[in-house]
Amino acid sequence: MNNFFIQVFVFFILIGSSAVAIATEQPNQPKNEQPVYIEADQIEGYPQREVEATGKAKLRRGDQVISAEHMKYFPATQDAVIEDKVHLEREKDVVEGTHLRFNLESKTGELHQPSYYLKEGGGRGDGNLFLFEGEDHYRIKKGNYTTCPVGNNDWFIRAEDLEIDHEEQIATARHVSVSFKNVPILYSPWLNFSYSGKRKTGLLAPIMGNTARSGVEVSLPFYWNIAPNYDATITPRAMSKRGIMLNNEFRYMGETLGGHAMFDILPDDLITNDTRYGLFLNHTQYLGRGWTGNLDYNLVSDRDFFRDLGNNVALTSRTNLLQQVVTSYNGSLGHNNAINFTTLVQNFQTLQDPRNLITPPYKRLPQFSLTASQRNIYGIDLDFTSIWTNFYFESQRLPDGQKLSLADGLRLVLFPSVSVPLQTSFGYIKPKVSLHHTRYNLNEPVSAKGDTNLDRTVPIFSLDSGIVFERDTMFRNEKFVQTLEPRVYYLYVPFRNQDGLVFPNFESAEMDFSFAQIFTENRFSGHDRINDANEITFALTSRLIESTTGNERLRLAAGQRIRFADRNVVLSTQQTTSNKSDFIAAISGRITPVITTDTSVQLDESEFRTEKIRTGVSYHPQPGKVFNIGYRYTRGIPGLVQTNPFFLPPGVGLEQVDASTQWPFLKNWQGMASINYSLKDDKLLAGLVGLEYNSCCWSLRMVLNRFITATEKTSTAFFVQLELNGLMRMGNNPIRVLRQGIPGYARTSEQ
Repeated sequence: MNNFFIQVFVFFILIGSSAVAIATEQPNQPKNEQPVYIEADQIEGYPQREVEATGKAKLRRGDQVISAEHMKYFPATQDAVIEDKVHLEREKDVVEGTHLRFNLESKTGELHQPSYYLKEGGGRGDGNLFLFEGEDHYRIKKGNYTTCPVGNNDWFIRAEDLEIDHEEQIATARHVSVSFKNVPILYSPWLNFSYSGKRKTGLLAPIMGNTARSGVEVSLPFYWNIAPNYDATITPRAMSKRGIMLNNEFRYMGETLGGHAMFDILPDDLITNDTRYGLFLNHTQYLGRGWTGNLDYNLVSDRDFFRDLGNNVALTSRTNLLQQVVTSYNGSLGHNNAINFTTLVQNFQTLQDPRNLITPPYKRLPQFSLTASQRNIYGIDLDFTSIWTNFYFESQRLPDGQKLSLADGLRLVLFPSVSVPLQTSFGYIKPKVSLHHTRYNLNEPVSAKGDTNLDRTVPIFSLDSGIVFERDTMFRNEKFVQTLEPRVYYLYVPFRNQDGLVFPNFESAEMDFSFAQIFTENRFSGHDRINDANEITFALTSRLIESTTGNERLRLAAGQRIRFADRNVVLSTQQTTSNKSDFIAAISGRITPVITTDTSVQLDESEFRTEKIRTGVSYHPQPGKVFNIGYRYTRGIPGLVQTNPFFLPPGVGLEQVDASTQWPFLKNWQGMASINYSLKDDKLLAGLVGLEYNSCCWSLRMVLNRFITATEKTSTAFFVQLELNGLMRMGNNPIRVLRQGIPGYARTSEQ
């Protein structure tokens, strides 16, 4: 017999009307030689030719189980025939219907009036005729498909021919329509989709939307799954006010490299009559033997590219586009030793707003840096930093027609340091001595009072110390470890003249006063300004740590810096100094299991006034329920006050309030809202309002987003998206906008 073996003896066990036929299975049998088992209330026939089973009949071969009230099986051909209702269950699907003709060996046959269920992805459907076309392949004639549960047909696709490929986990429909609430919303002569979410080549669902600056938009993405480690998406984007734009995205990843490239082009903008484009490239690669390389290149055709063609504030707020190549070496020269060498070529494309001009950053053409550290040489730690940079500033013509030119040139930084960390299990003391040397060779003086060859050497001494006290405690029937961590930090840096009329400022800015900043040697970023200091900082931190998990639940901290002498090094001549320092306090973490906060306040003791407030509170009882509120206040923004008539002053402070929420209000309905409002300017900076409906198998989102793209310009975008779970998303996707505007936003639709 061909691929079938039944025992020489067949037991017809007649107990009432029940009978069982038993076939033995040989060890390690190939899949195509698996035996057939039949059980039923009654079995008749000839084992070599025909077996007829009646009453709760069940036929099993491997992972295939056929159940019916009456069936016939032909061992010679391995055909199963069922004339009435039948249930067929396999590893990847379940099929029911009537009039089954099925070959167990070739997996071919047909079934009338079928209904089916796909175990991978949860799809189901029915049709007129079900054709088995071999292992893991079948098609349904005049069939439909949905991921909605049985009894719910909110959406479905109907196709003249629907082919299922379990091997690739894709479905292909021909002459197909997509219906939502029994209303056809899409027709296509051909539709190919992954029912399991697996990546596949093909057209994606169309994207539709509307923005004030681009008009009505329709995009049709094509996804190309080139290989498991690289793919591409090509998207024609039609805009009623702008024309047709082509968005191209390419992603790749290998064992030693990875990257992402995007190129967008809009030929002949209908408003500007110009060709507009954007290029965004990021590539990272391991070169071997400790060397790595990175390319980050961003370029757009004009300053309004993002404002006109972007649809979220993350894009429209971009002003300096990075163009950079970096190579780096990381290695060691021995035990407890680390060394890093980096070469950098850096440029920026600055997108100037005529109403709010900014100073473009300097180019670095190139920069070489070397850092080295040696730990524990008889208890001493050594560190060294060296940076050589060629800063270049290209003279520019500003939007108002005036010319901007700044001094540039070479700068060398040498920064060795020696420290002696003395540490125990409960505390530490760390004295440190450093020497910061900077030398300039400028192409022209900063001003008439300046010189082209300048140098500055600044010694720095610091002493850091801290102790950690711990105790076990209980709070709301939970066990915690509470810490008390006093810390004292002394810093001495003698004054060195760094007059802005003599010394250039290529990169330095004053950092915000914070807990991270009060324990640093320099309150300025970069190396062009080194602060003078004779001050001591006292800080006290207390943490609440969960005993069972070690997770930090809550942190409270306060810090006070006391100056023994006024500061002389400032970035602005309008800044005032005092020997009284600001006081800072903060609380962060979970106040309750559902309420979190991150709040800090800075007080100016010399004027008895509040300098800064940063506070945020979030109530998040469960996914899909969140309410956030925040307040930001700054009396003055530290840093350079622009005296150049080409630029507007940076402002004297800010006062803003933020509020956002995602909250269900009716069955399956959710409301989303977000607002960022400037109390100082009495102006809405960004606002968002939306509705979302989540059913068991589909979601509908409608979002209106309005935000400022420039001082006197706003952009409004309207998003509508219908998501048919497991099939497609139609419309403009607002998920990124919602996550950006509502911290804690979560999709609650069933996947």
